[in-house]
Amino acid sequence: MKILYRLYQLFIALPFVILATALTAIVTIIGCTFGKARTWGYYPAMAWSRFMCWGMLLPVKVEGQELLDKKQSYVFVANHQGPYDIFLVYGYLGRNFKWMMKKSLRNIPLVGKACESAGHIFVDKSGPKAIHKTYEQGRAVLKHGVSLVVFPEGARTFTGHMAKFRRGAFQLADELQLPVVPITIDGSFDVLPRQKGINFLTWHPLRLVIHAPIPPSSQGPEDVQKTLEQSYEAIMRDLPTCYQGFEANPDQ
Repeated sequence: MKILYRLYQLFIALPFVILATALTAIVTIIGCTFGKARTWGYYPAMAWSRFMCWGMLLPVKVEGQELLDKKQSYVFVANHQGPYDIFLVYGYLGRNFKWMMKKSLRNIPLVGKACESAGHIFVDKSGPKAIHKTYEQGRAVLKHGVSLVVFPEGARTFTGHMAKFRRGAFQLADELQLPVVPITIDGSFDVLPRQKGINFLTWHPLRLVIHAPIPPSSQGPEDVQKTLEQSYEAIMRDLPTCYQGFEANPDQ
């Protein structure tokens, strides 16, 4: 079965994936240029992400969507297991949102331009002014029910375990007095672990667990730290036992 799945990926799925990615990027760029970025920056990519799961025959289970208010903006924070985190969140979160992503992703042909056109936020850590500008963009996004999705670890795991969370997303939520929603991503590391070179996918179910929103109880550094710890614990609790427990990530 492993050999058949690899042959399927290489000769059947891959050509469609390349075509779908290019078409999605082009549609997003054109749509956001001549239409509303809120619509064209979300729905084509949502459909593309679902196709990336369907096309690779990966079953997806989503839990907790009923806990969200459609009119409320949130700061979603998730563990970062691998590339398929993007497809799982984009395809199945069920909320219009913007990513806060690494600046280097802007350099990906077509995809980088599409992300820029869609209004996603590229994190620039080159200096205090650049960081301040990044968070100003975040403030501008978080309105009218549009949310923000952040990977607080800032880097994909090497082992499937969670590393430390950075405070930026929690500070932004605290400043704007918005609820933070922890998300547990399970299975993405098993599908495509972090390795050098180009690798085949391994068939494995994917699971997206949306936890109860953590509303702001007060404001300030203590509340930021409290929300960070609550989010970390909630995400960790729903990981398989083999991936529970902190492990440092040298890429952070």
